[in-house]
Amino acid sequence: MISTNDFRPGVVVTLDGDLYAVVSSQHVKRGRGSAYVRAKVRNLKTGAITERTFNAGERVPHAFLERREMQYLYHQDTEYVFMDQQTYEQASLSADLLGDATRYLRDNTVVTVVYFESRPIAVELPNAVDLAVTDTSPGIRGDTASGGSKPATLETGAVVSVPLFVEVGDVVRVDTRTGEYLERVG
Repeated sequence: MISTNDFRPGVVVTLDGDLYAVVSSQHVKRGRGSAYVRAKVRNLKTGAITERTFNAGERVPHAFLERREMQYLYHQDTEYVFMDQQTYEQASLSADLLGDATRYLRDNTVVTVVYFESRPIAVELPNAVDLAVTDTSPGIRGDTASGGSKPATLETGAVVSVPLFVEVGDVVRVDTRTGEYLERVG
């Protein structure tokens, strides 16, 4: 059990049978009456963010999560296969569980798979990945780094807006949290 006074971003708790991650929390003390904690929590199953109010000091079940480093191997239909870096066991995760992470998965990418009660519930990608550009319109002579942008298709099928000087075959770094182009790396 964890006290609502100890809520911090990233803490995972069990509410109404579902797992919720605390996004933000605020301790509120009214002039008259008791204090309370207003928290924004994200449902780890649906991704929906809701605001909940708790009495100050109220205790809620704390969820203990296990994180394992796993390497992405391949996918078959809607199943993605990962290998545990320590035990070499393979786990098959569905595309629904991975969500947008499938846009940035390249063979041999190491990710963190989050387990709750021995079942995978989420995948945490590295903050940035390097992917090759497979399709984009050609750059025009005179285009500069501060010019405009154009869409580019990456080797995983993701489409990212890149500067005009990026060409097919270039390797670009993409932020997996926002899906934005960061820099050209090769």
